[in-house]
Amino acid sequence: MKISDLWGTKFLSSRFILWALFVCNLLGTIYGYIWYDAQLLDTWRNHPHWQIVFVPDSPTASLFFTLSLLFLLFPSKLAKYFRLRTLIEGLAVVTSVKYGVWAVTMIFAGAYQGSELVWQDWMLVASHLAMAVEALLFVRLYKFGTFMLLGAGAWTLLNDTVDYTYEVYPWLPETLWDDVPEVAVFTVILTVASVAAGWLALKQAKRA
Repeated sequence: MKISDLWGTKFLSSRFILWALFVCNLLGTIYGYIWYDAQLLDTWRNHPHWQIVFVPDSPTASLFFTLSLLFLLFPSKLAKYFRLRTLIEGLAVVTSVKYGVWAVTMIFAGAYQGSELVWQDWMLVASHLAMAVEALLFVRLYKFGTFMLLGAGAWTLLNDTVDYTYEVYPWLPETLWDDVPEVAVFTVILTVASVAAGWLALKQAKRA
């Protein structure tokens, strides 16, 4: 296999790769929701229950990507759910890029201000960077268009609004507790940037 074909469409669409990524992302999604268990419980007890949907950002992004792989694994059986497929794909791209980059940025921003980096942090850095990369790589196999991409961006901006209006954003390193307004601005900008990255990847895929 040529190096140039390593991340090509044929390689990414092979059933071995699709199943391997499906299992890895499914396990990561489950672990992610478990990681959020304390914040989910706190939100359920101290906030209106509808806000709990907006709490587990990264695992929900991973869930969207995991579900998108099912449509690639079973295209014929799931063909009747085409609109749902394109919505999930748009959400997978925008949220995976956004929260993948966001988590890594917050970890290193906290460390820059004095938080200690432990092995779990490095695990999160690796897994969240992988989220962003894999989502952009798979754009070439997806069926969504600009409309669904913008819809995914609108949902993610709504998530940002709920997170920082009602204080249900992901818990931050203690060193960043006094930087929440700046984090909120960065988060919104990153959402817009993630939509732009998805659009550029989509445009590139159509040229190929």
